[in-house]
This record gives sequence, C-alpha cells and structure tokens, in this order.
Amino acid sequence: MLWFFAIGFGLLLGIAGGGNLSNLARLKFRWPWLLVAAILVRDIVIFSPLSRVEGAQYVYSVSLALIVLWTIWHLKLLPGVWLVTAGGVLNLIVVVANAGRMPVAPDLALPQLGGALNQRGHIGQYTLMGPDTHLNWLGDWVSLRPLPEAYSPGDLLIAIGIALVILVVLHRRRESDGVTEKPENV
Repeated sequence: MLWFFAIGFGLLLGIAGGGNLSNLARLKFRWPWLLVAAILVRDIVIFSPLSRVEGAQYVYSVSLALIVLWTIWHLKLLPGVWLVTAGGVLNLIVVVANAGRMPVAPDLALPQLGGALNQRGHIGQYTLMGPDTHLNWLGDWVSLRPLPEAYSPGDLLIAIGIALVILVVLHRRRESDGVTEKPENV
C-alpha cells in the first residue's frame, strides 16, 4: 500500500511542478522482468499457502537481494534510486539477521495478515518481534495511520526513493536522442 502512495505522491508532485508524463514511457530499463519476477515471488510467499512452508522465507530473501541488485544496476539511469537501494539493503540486513524473516512489532501485527502472525509467531517472511529477534529497530515497527500495515525504516526509504525517482524522471528534458540525465524545475 505504501508503494502506491509513493507512486501517487511522486506523480502528483511531478505533474504539479510541470513535469511530463511521457517521460515515464520513454524510460528504458535493463531486465525489467527480473524486477517484476522478484516482486511477484515476494508477494506469492506472503499471500499463498507457501507462507506456511518452512524455508519459504529464504525465497523472500533471495527476491529481496535481486531487487537490491536491480536497483544498483540502475543507479545511473534513475537518479534517486539510491534511496530505494539503501532501503532495500536495510531490509535485507534485518531479514538475513533473522533467518529470512522480517520482525514485526506485536501491536502492529494484529491488522497484518488477519492477525495470523500473532497466532502463529511467523508467517512466510514475517516473524513476531521479540527478545529473540535481531535488529528490531530495522524491523516493521513504524505505523503510518490510516494505513493498516507496519513498515520498516527501509520501507520508508524505499517509498521516498520511489517518489523521488518519479519526480525527477517527470522533469527530465527530452533531447533528440532521448531522455537526458538533467532534471529541470526540481
């Protein structure tokens, strides 16, 4: 949900500041299917029966690592994507430190996944935050009301990065050979 708000906020700021939506259509990503596949795998692990299979959390860890690598590969193409990379790295660190699972604050875990996380202790790549989890300050403990989910500091950096990438891309000038790296009106 946070990503949709970040995309919407970036679009709103970009358009309000005179940006051009057609700049998004002209972006040329390297291996876009890798990013899409990694995001799909990540979501399948959460919302499918795989969430009950021990070891599925490692699939999430690999997909998160692929997302980080994809953003690193696009650092020069997408100004601002470094924030997405930094947020992804923070999330990857806490997930790896907790055997492939993201710790979630107990008081924020109730609305997430229908309260099942509080009942079972872990689901897919999520685990209930407690004395046995590591780097809890990097886990999902941030509440952004009215959004029902819990977010990590890494998630917040990713959201800011997504909004910034969209804002900057909307303000790029078009030259005869394509989109330049220089933003305008930002």
